[in-house]
Amino acid sequence: MKQALITGITGQDGSYLAEFLLEKGYRVLGLVRRTSTVNFERIGHLRDRAELISGDLLDQNSLHRALEASQATEVYNLAAQSFVATSWTQPVLTGEFTALGVTRMLEAIREVNPKIRFYQASSSEMFGKVAESPQTEKTPFHPRSPYGVAKLYGHWITVNYRESYGLFACSGMLFNHESPRRGIEFVTRKITNAAARIKLGRQKDLTLGNLEARRDWGHARDYVRAMWLMLQADEPDDYVIATGENHSVREVLEIAFGHLGLDWRQHVTPDPSLVRPAEVDFLLGDSSKARAKLGWNHAISFRDLIVEMTEADLELEKKNAYTESFHAARNR
Repeated sequence: MKQALITGITGQDGSYLAEFLLEKGYRVLGLVRRTSTVNFERIGHLRDRAELISGDLLDQNSLHRALEASQATEVYNLAAQSFVATSWTQPVLTGEFTALGVTRMLEAIREVNPKIRFYQASSSEMFGKVAESPQTEKTPFHPRSPYGVAKLYGHWITVNYRESYGLFACSGMLFNHESPRRGIEFVTRKITNAAARIKLGRQKDLTLGNLEARRDWGHARDYVRAMWLMLQADEPDDYVIATGENHSVREVLEIAFGHLGLDWRQHVTPDPSLVRPAEVDFLLGDSSKARAKLGWNHAISFRDLIVEMTEADLELEKKNAYTESFHAARNR
C-alpha cells in the first residue's frame, strides 16, 4: 500500500486530494497544526479513513517526526498562507509558511528518507506581470505580491533540491482552481455565496475590486489528479496545470447571478480601494506539456464549475437560514 502525507489536508485541495488518493487505495495521512480551533469541515466525511498527524511547517523537528511516523512514500505539500490579499498585510508570515516551509519539508525528506516523492504546490501568481501569453514552463517569472514571491521561492528551492540531491521533487504551477470548498474570501466563492444570499433575501449587495481581472479558472477536483500524475511519472519535472481558457471576474458574476435569475448589475458595486497594490490583470496557462507527458486534461468546464459552486452555496444558505430561524424561534 502506498502511503501519502498531505500538508494542508483541511484545505480545498487537500480534501479533494485525500478523497482521490483514498479511492486509489492509499493510506492517507494529513499534517495538521495544533491550534485551539481546527476546522475539519472539508474533511469531516473522511475522518474515519484519513489519519491526522500533528506537525507544523514552522517546526523542523515536527516534520522529521511526521515523516518517520507516517512512513510516507509520497508527500504533497499543499499547506501555505494562500490568500494573496492577506500576503500584503502579513508578508513575513506568508514567507515563513509559503517559502521557508517548503525548505523545511525538503530538508526533512532529505534527512529522513530521500526516496520519498515530493509534490510542491506552485502557483500561476509567480508569473504575475506576464512576459508572454499563454504562460508555459519556460515563461519568465515576475510575481506581483508577497504571496507570489514566496511561492516562487518554494518553486525554486524544490528545483534546487532535485538538482542538488537527486530528490524526486516536482512542482505543479497550478492556475486558479475553485470548487464549492473554496474559502469564502476568494473572489469566485465570494461571488457565488453572495448571489445565493441575495437570491434568498439574506444580503442586498456585493462590493468587489477589479471586475476586469482575467484568470484561467479550473476545478480543484481536476487539478489534484494532475498532482498525483506528476508523482507517478518516471522522472521528476515541473508542469503548468491550466485549462487554457481565460475569463473575467465579470463573467463569473454573469454566470452565478444569471443562474439564479438575477441581474448582477443591480447588486454589485465596484470599489477601487479593493484593488491590490500591484494587480495581476491577465493569466492564461498552456498545459501542453502535462497533456503530452502525463496524459492530463481538465474535464469540468468553467460554466459548470461556477454553476456547481452557486448551487452548493444556495443549499448552504438555505440551511443557514433554517438554522437561524430555528434558533430564533427557540429563544423567543
